[in-house]
Amino acid sequence: MKISFTNALGLHPQALRLRARRMEVLASNLANADTPNYKARDFDVERLLRGETKPKVPLRTTHAGHLSLAADSQNGRLLYRVPQQAALDGNTVEEHIEQAKFAENALRYQASLRFVNGKFAGLLTALKGE
Repeated sequence: MKISFTNALGLHPQALRLRARRMEVLASNLANADTPNYKARDFDVERLLRGETKPKVPLRTTHAGHLSLAADSQNGRLLYRVPQQAALDGNTVEEHIEQAKFAENALRYQASLRFVNGKFAGLLTALKGE
């Protein structure tokens, strides 16, 4: 009988990849906290894992001059973060928020690693017949 790792591990490998990518984005934001006109970026991992790529409110174009919603604008593309307090130099990175998001993402990354580790331990136990 074949073992399908995709079925056995669920969405955790995909979650690890997305969280690793988000860690890079958040680290880039923190590294550019003092760069004038740098715009903080982010994306919603949970939304991508749920497979939600369309906005909850359907958008319609009622005039020929309206811009259409591009298919990739909600599909994992980096979005700009709206700052709570605007900086004079145009930088939108707020270090305390970025650090909190980074810590939360790191915690969720570690949780996904533990889930994957538990899944492999279960598979190993099943293979050994214990």
